[in-house]
Amino acid sequence: MTILIIIAAIILLSAIWFNIPYSPVKTQFRNDVEARLQSVTAITGTLDSASIASLPPLIQKYLETNGYIGSERRSHLIMEYKDVDFGMGVNKPRLKIDYTHVDFADSPDRLAFIDSKMFGIPFQGYDYYMNGKGGMKGVLAKLVTLFDQTGPAMDKACLITYLAEAFFLPEALLKDFITFKQIDDHTVEATITNKGVTATGIFHFNDAYEMTSFTTNDRGQISPDGTIEYTPWEAQCENYKTYSDGIKRPTVFRAVWKNKDADFVYFDGKISKVNGAIRP
Repeated sequence: MTILIIIAAIILLSAIWFNIPYSPVKTQFRNDVEARLQSVTAITGTLDSASIASLPPLIQKYLETNGYIGSERRSHLIMEYKDVDFGMGVNKPRLKIDYTHVDFADSPDRLAFIDSKMFGIPFQGYDYYMNGKGGMKGVLAKLVTLFDQTGPAMDKACLITYLAEAFFLPEALLKDFITFKQIDDHTVEATITNKGVTATGIFHFNDAYEMTSFTTNDRGQISPDGTIEYTPWEAQCENYKTYSDGIKRPTVFRAVWKNKDADFVYFDGKISKVNGAIRP
């Protein structure tokens, strides 16, 4: 009888722990975001044609056509996704996740939080790049660390992720840490450098001046056991619409490993909110 009582108590306590709002991973994410927001360089005014005159003509067309000219200059970007189809790896289970990321314009810092469940148990992740250091942590049941990847390859991978999202935060396009070279009427090469690390990729645009994809060979595919394989990586944007702030953005964002045998889409999500308050 005593054993049954102990088991029942453990089940009850686990259920309570799983369902209370508190989470060490989310608390770390929110604290880091709040601290970074306190230190970010303030920006005022609106984006105008003069401020983007040094950018390649294709990027200027993108900003003009998609409603950024005349918009409020922003020091950071908040983007949220709901029910993203997320793959843990090739031939591994897929999850539905909620995903929030915050990107900053004064330096290429990026903080992201994953909220999901595995077999009914909370699974949360923290994907970060701050002060030139990147990492990705996954935690089960709010306490059990499944992986915690850091190191030079992760630093570069996280820097590339920031670059892929830079066109959603035009202020970042004006900073010295990103340089551009227009290749033709539909492609621009971009190079980002921070803390001694440099990575390059190519942005692709359609005839409507919508940014449709970003491709790079500089992102390492890092396995949970720490092995690294440099595989072509692509971020895809689709289904542009005009949001309430008057800016035209994609509603669909995918992240794809272009493996030799087949593409592996590990992130397939619809953008649910842009530049709103982070949910508690």
